[in-house]
Amino acid sequence: MISIALPKGSLEQQTLQLFKEADLEVRRTDRDYNPKIDDARIGKVKILRPQEIPTYVQMGYFDLGIAGLDWVHESGATDVVEVANLSYSKTGEGNVRIVVAVHQSEPIEDVAQIRPGSRVTTEYPVLTEAFFRDLGIDVRLFPSYGASEAKVPDLMDVVVDLTETGSTLRKNGLKIIGQIMESHTALLANREAWADPKKRREIEEICTLLAGVLEARHQVLISLNVPAGALEQVIAVLPAMKKPTVSRLHGIDYFSVQTVTRKKDINDLIPRLKKAGAEDILEIGDPHYQDRAVTGACSFQILFINIGNQ
Repeated sequence: MISIALPKGSLEQQTLQLFKEADLEVRRTDRDYNPKIDDARIGKVKILRPQEIPTYVQMGYFDLGIAGLDWVHESGATDVVEVANLSYSKTGEGNVRIVVAVHQSEPIEDVAQIRPGSRVTTEYPVLTEAFFRDLGIDVRLFPSYGASEAKVPDLMDVVVDLTETGSTLRKNGLKIIGQIMESHTALLANREAWADPKKRREIEEICTLLAGVLEARHQVLISLNVPAGALEQVIAVLPAMKKPTVSRLHGIDYFSVQTVTRKKDINDLIPRLKKAGAEDILEIGDPHYQDRAVTGACSFQILFINIGNQ
């Protein structure tokens, strides 16, 4: 049985949703920092600040934890095992960056142009200090405890902040002039737990469930009916993880075809399937999105036809 530390704050909602979709729902009240997961492989569960989780996992207080790679490096807790790159952020998918930004009015386009003595605010003082030390620029460092971008230019000259798209920085009149590192949400294991055969098996099984959800979000199942004479043309168009499932329809010279494909490809694929002779195309996808059926020249939306947990 393993213990898990889950992140509070910006990653909390996405993490809880991920565990719920993996049939590992975290059951708690709004003020409960000791939730439960109804799974025989999981014992203690804690909701903690992601800044603390890498250290606690490294020290063995938890067998498994979820935190950004940025906090692994900021905390110095690098003696952990990264079991998986979960590749989600507070608003969705993808990596994030720790960047250096200044006010748009500054005649600075590169971090090498930052003036010695500049006031720098950040939630990452360790990474920031090492970054400017390597550049040979002596700056005054001010640790920040939130809303870092709002402090430039009135209180600070430079901000080092975490961003997904840079939009919040731009909205506050700032421009990005450099990058310290790229980060992602990681599934971290304690080294001793990872070396224990029983715990490692449990960790790998939990990882498989979580990774399966993340992968499924990029996939859709499509089902279509095909006249016998058009079957080979349609099969040639279809991508498949292995081979499509093909079965004969009762009483008519038609086949039902099912396969899984990447969601990003579906808008190009459906017209090609229609052209090849496919009919009654049904797209079945992520349970958080609408599915659609294509029966004629146009498509319409079908709600609540889903694969996965409701």
